[in-house]
Amino acid sequence: MGRSRTIARRSFLVGSVAIAGGVAFGTYQVKKTPQNPLTDALGDDAVTFNAWVKVDANGVTLITPHVDLGQGAHSMQAALIAEELDIEFGQFTVDHGVPSPAYYNTALADEAVPFLSNDVSAAAETMREVMGGIVKLVGAQVTGGSTSVPDSFDKLRMAGAVARETLKAAAAQQTGVPISALKTAKGAVELPDGSTLTYAELAIGAAAINPVLDVTLRDPSQWRMIGKDMMRLDILAKSTGTQTYGIDLFIQGMVNASARVNPRKGGEMLRYDATAAETMRGVQKIVPLRNGVAVVANNTWYAIQAVNAVAIDWGPAPYLAEQEAHWKALEDGFTDDTLDREWRHDGDVPAALADSSVIAAEYRAPYVAHQPLEPLSAVVRVTDTRADIWVGHQLPRFVQKRVAAMTGLPADAVFLHNQYMGGSFGHRLEFENIDRTVEVALQMKGTPVKLTFSREEDFAQDFPRQISVARGAGTVKDGRVESYDLGIAATSAVRSQSTRLNLSTPGPDSQLAAGAWNLPYDVPHFRVRSYAVTGLGPTSSWRSVGASTNGFFADCLLDELCIAAGADPLEERLRLVNDLVARKVLEVVAEMSDWGSKMETNRGRGIAFASSFGVPTAEVIEVTNTDSGIQIDKVFVALDVGRVVDPVSFENIVQGGVIWALGHAINSEITYEDGQAQQSNYYDAEGMRLYQAPDITVCGLENASKIRGVGEPPVPPAAPALANAIFAATGQRIREMPFNKHIDFV
Repeated sequence: MGRSRTIARRSFLVGSVAIAGGVAFGTYQVKKTPQNPLTDALGDDAVTFNAWVKVDANGVTLITPHVDLGQGAHSMQAALIAEELDIEFGQFTVDHGVPSPAYYNTALADEAVPFLSNDVSAAAETMREVMGGIVKLVGAQVTGGSTSVPDSFDKLRMAGAVARETLKAAAAQQTGVPISALKTAKGAVELPDGSTLTYAELAIGAAAINPVLDVTLRDPSQWRMIGKDMMRLDILAKSTGTQTYGIDLFIQGMVNASARVNPRKGGEMLRYDATAAETMRGVQKIVPLRNGVAVVANNTWYAIQAVNAVAIDWGPAPYLAEQEAHWKALEDGFTDDTLDREWRHDGDVPAALADSSVIAAEYRAPYVAHQPLEPLSAVVRVTDTRADIWVGHQLPRFVQKRVAAMTGLPADAVFLHNQYMGGSFGHRLEFENIDRTVEVALQMKGTPVKLTFSREEDFAQDFPRQISVARGAGTVKDGRVESYDLGIAATSAVRSQSTRLNLSTPGPDSQLAAGAWNLPYDVPHFRVRSYAVTGLGPTSSWRSVGASTNGFFADCLLDELCIAAGADPLEERLRLVNDLVARKVLEVVAEMSDWGSKMETNRGRGIAFASSFGVPTAEVIEVTNTDSGIQIDKVFVALDVGRVVDPVSFENIVQGGVIWALGHAINSEITYEDGQAQQSNYYDAEGMRLYQAPDITVCGLENASKIRGVGEPPVPPAAPALANAIFAATGQRIREMPFNKHIDFV
């Protein structure tokens, strides 16, 4: 009989700590290893050593629970296990696995505590350990926040090493050869005589012995994969158009559906008339929803056409209906009543600002959509005893619990089959597509229902990035920046999102000031405050979350102060920086871009720095001011993640992040009229065109003491670097996104 094997975990030596809701836990509960979910369906000829490795007669299966949004998470996780397990790409299969507390995300704790990422004081480290214990206790299985690599780096290598050493022990028992004389390579144990036993052949024997938990991870000098260029597992399928995404799924016997829900998000449906839709080609059923309507048809196209023909009266929006009112609320939001927190106050800012030569500026960042290429969809089948969901989602356990609540089934009767996703950027942290599909499936029990949002419905139901206004002020003295004061008024995406997850969020929202308060600069008088403005449109996490806007505000204000002081923007940043890792990032990007070299007339070079999710990132952008508008020529990026797992994927993600950030900075916004988003497709919210894309040079540094992720950090510095470059080329200072409101681009 197959038996579970578990690996040793780092024990959090934390005493009883009270957490939200009054729950308390102690050392025992925190140290306790979650149950291995692979044991539930383990065959007689199979063995699982931990929650990430299974071996049976068919070979090796690696569980990669961080979902793949296009960022290569499956390949990265598989490579970390394979590095220690001594198997090659092509010798194993990968699987998302099932929702399970065993896949709790250890890296969530760092961003959840109010300490600078480079603060390793006893207080900071203790709080991180406490938060890590909470994350483990609640089984927070999450993909997001640039945490996939830092969460996986140690524990997946350990999972591979435990499996390897246990398989060697099984081979020693079977052959009588001492373990010290055995080696592993290419999915097999090698005996001294040159013969081999594959891992599949050793599975039954390995299931009968205790796992070898006392293992040592290999020195980096012995790595075969980590730090080397890899060919991602999905690259061939994606290059040939054969990759299957969630939207491509076909389940035998399924029907197709599409839906329209109140575009005034959270508003009700007052009434509908489906007379015109009922007689349209392919229509099978009209299904009322909680605040909308769905049409079931022979195919998705028929369903979309028919649901668009339904006449619907929508109720009002539960938030301010007009865009100008949103901006007015933010402008009026800098008050003591809305103050969320003063995150940092060095020196005496009020006294410094009493100087008559204060430099002041106001910055704006609009709502923007997530708009991934793959529109939201899901397949759901509900019976009296179980529910199956085929969808791509970043919060699998929340999906499981949500569907259980909607269907009345126990959570262990809800089966999530997670899928490859064609992008997310935070979009797939929400549940609108799942809720609507479950509603239809409950009215068609036993039938698989595939519901697909049209592109327009995807835009309409999106919870966009936070809208925000920042007010900055500062003074300069003797050619130096003397004081710096930044206040940020914004909607809280964290609280908005948490409300939809039925979670409480006590205390201030760290994302309201992320990318601003944590600047590693020793300005004599330095203050950052955040203000939480309510009553605006619901929002959600968007790639780099708070730093996506605050990076623009914070660095542009610093750049304006540098210019006012008559200082070189790079040299003044280097004078102010108080962190050695951040300093090196600035020095390297300066070298990459040949900072300080003379530029031709009508050309400009801008620099920006931001730290998000623990990753210091500096970017330099070069532009040309042509007769037709600004041309973005080159981008140089230097950032430090502690360890680059796959240089090819690393470079691609950074380049993609820069393109993503620049496209939104120059072109995109969501505005509301009568409570509805006015933008409904890509032609309304253009990204960067191929001919506009600059040459992007990337350098990944490895000086930081902690391993970090790279999905989000390239985004925050891009907009300010571009704004600063435009100022250098034209003398025009742009303080509002999208930039095309103020200047043309070619």
